[in-house]
Amino acid sequence: VQLQASGGGLVQPGGSLRLSCEASGIFFSISAMNWYRQAPGKERELVAAITSGGSTNYADFVKGRFTISRDNAKNTLYLQMNSLKPEDTAVYYCNARVLGSSWWGQGTQVTVSS
Repeated sequence: VQLQASGGGLVQPGGSLRLSCEASGIFFSISAMNWYRQAPGKERELVAAITSGGSTNYADFVKGRFTISRDNAKNTLYLQMNSLKPEDTAVYYCNARVLGSSWWGQGTQVTVSS
């Protein structure tokens, strides 16, 4: 199983980034997919989740700014991040859960700074 996250980088406050997570080796279309993040010195926290049926859920601190989506034909998970704030700076991880198992990607760094 591989979850390859990409799309991170340095962006100014108010800017946008789109993260991608390409999955292989799992039944992507039936997997619940999640984005987590971990800032230095902090616990890893759930950012957004999407079920196999497309239902979404967001942490309060990203509601209205981030959008999670998936393309089952491409086995890819996305996170569109708008109106970024310095406090969004973290390593972002994709996570897949299916059939009682959970897998993590390697993470992609997002830095929001002027």
